[in-house]
Amino acid sequence: MANTKEMKGVVLAGGLGKRLRPLTRVTNKHLLPVYDRPMIYYPIQTLVAAGIEDIMVVTGGPHAGDFLPVLRDGSQFGLKDLHYAYQEGEAGIAAALSLAREFVGNSKVCVILGDNILENGIGDYVTRFLATDQGAHLLLKEVERPERFGVACFDDRERLVEIEEKPEFPRSNYAVIGVYMYDHRVFKIIDTLSPSARGEYEITDVSNHYLREGRASYEVLDGWWTDAGTFESLYRANSLIRESQLRQQEVHK
Repeated sequence: MANTKEMKGVVLAGGLGKRLRPLTRVTNKHLLPVYDRPMIYYPIQTLVAAGIEDIMVVTGGPHAGDFLPVLRDGSQFGLKDLHYAYQEGEAGIAAALSLAREFVGNSKVCVILGDNILENGIGDYVTRFLATDQGAHLLLKEVERPERFGVACFDDRERLVEIEEKPEFPRSNYAVIGVYMYDHRVFKIIDTLSPSARGEYEITDVSNHYLREGRASYEVLDGWWTDAGTFESLYRANSLIRESQLRQQEVHK
């Protein structure tokens, strides 16, 4: 059985949250409430539940300091320590991940976007990835509006061959959710990237590099998933968490 202590966890919680203004004029998007706890709690708890004990939060912007009084040293999640890194500007997800280079070292890494909320855990996916020699493992989910996300493209044998970033005409309804698993080579790959048309270093380009090498695998996520980066998706996240917790309360009555 794979040892999850071989994997580091990185939560990416930077950005200015422009789509959630004016709420994000007073704090970082990832500290906004989702039902009964701050948004950032959910991805951290997802990593901890998967057995990942060494976690770094990458943040930035004018409200980066707001994380410390909320997360403190991570002990409320059962962590011995919680690491932090600060990202200058908005250079993209891959650039934010690059700040964890020394933290990750030669380990594998599970990266989760700070506004991603999942119904079920990722422990089984992490365990399967650790047991292989694959360089990357991606989680997909069928969605109604794939053009909002990185979209999975398959060949006629249902092999994942490419990720298209927010295409106008999606080639499938399967989105790459904001949970990425990579080996330590990810940082060398990031070093080779050029900025995209929107001036960012794209995590999609990282995943496509592994796909071209034939060293990336995928699974379709079990249970619901949502991001919370728009008012509509933030409302959806609150509703899903509320419904989930009410069901659990009924079960335990």
